[in-house]
Amino acid sequence: MTTTTLRRTYPATPETVWALWTTPAGIGRWWAPEGFVTEVQTLELRPGGELVYTMTATGAAQVEFMKGAGLPLTTESRKTFTEIDAPHRLAYRSLIDFVPGQEPYEHLTVVELTAVDGGTEVTMTMEAMHDDEWTQRLVAGRANELDNLTALLA
Repeated sequence: MTTTTLRRTYPATPETVWALWTTPAGIGRWWAPEGFVTEVQTLELRPGGELVYTMTATGAAQVEFMKGAGLPLTTESRKTFTEIDAPHRLAYRSLIDFVPGQEPYEHLTVVELTAVDGGTEVTMTMEAMHDDEWTQRLVAGRANELDNLTALLA
C-alpha cells in the first residue's frame, strides 16, 4: 500500500509532545482546523482502545460553509489504537465512514517521536485513502494539524 510521510521538529520533549497527542486536554488544543473546536468523548490509550471525538464548526465562515454544503456543524470521528509505546510510537486506524458512495473502511496512521537536539522530531506516516483526491485531503488535513502543533509549541 502507498504511504505518505510528514515530518516536523518541535522545541519540546517527546514527553510533552506525547501528552499533547494522547490526552483529551492536549488533543483539544490543536487538532481542529481554524474555526472548529475538538472535544474528546472517549480516550482509551491502549492497543485496541478507542478514541472518539467531535469537531464542531464555530467560526462564522466555517459555519456558513458547512451549512451551505448541507453538512452538519458537528461530526464524530473514531480511531482504534493499534500500537502504544510511550513516548515514542503511536499507531491508530481511523474509521472512514463519511465519504459519499464509499463503503466504510479503516485507514492506518503511525506517529513516531524521536528526541533530537533542541526538541522532538515527529514522523507521521499515513496509508493512502481510496483515491488520490481523498488522499490529498487527508495529507492537507494532517499537515494542518502539525502546523497547529507548531503554533502551540512556539
